[in-house]
Formats: sequence, structure tokens, C-alpha cells
Amino acid sequence: MATEINLKKGNLAKKGLVGFSWTTLFFGFFVPIFRGDFTWAIIMVVLEAITCGASNIVMAFFYNNKIYTAKLLENGWEPADEYSKKILIEKGMIIE
Repeated sequence: MATEINLKKGNLAKKGLVGFSWTTLFFGFFVPIFRGDFTWAIIMVVLEAITCGASNIVMAFFYNNKIYTAKLLENGWEPADEYSKKILIEKGMIIE
């Protein structure tokens, strides 16, 4: 199950997710579409077409941590509170 974290960039706030993505498992490419991540939505559409949807199982393990939240951190988003910072450190996504 995914853990919700709070991220900030200047005066903006956004929710990030860390952990297994049940929504990606069940809804596939719709998840990145709703999050505004159109590049990965297209990649997932292609993967789902090639694998008849089986790629959702693999993507459910990787999308939250390795793709979506990692991209936010690379684009300057940072933990908004100590809880979020602690979770990201535990997952190895940031270094203290």
C-alpha cells in the first residue's frame, strides 16, 4: 500500500506517493493521465497493448517510487514536513 507524503516547491504543495500502487495495478495508464504525467501514460498504453495489460503488475511496483515521486524530487519538489522527509530517507529517495 502506498504512503502519502507532502511535497512543496515554493508556495505550491503537492501529494507524493511512495510504495505499491494499487491504482496503477487496477487502472493502468489512467493514473499518470490524472497526475498530468503524459509521457508515462503513453509508455504505459504501449506496454499494456504489447502485454495485454500484464505490465500493470510490474508498473504497480515501480510507478509511485521510481517514476512519479522521483520525477517530482528531480524537478525541485522537496519534503514539506518531517514525516515526509523521514519516509523519503527510509526509501532511499533522498539523502539526509
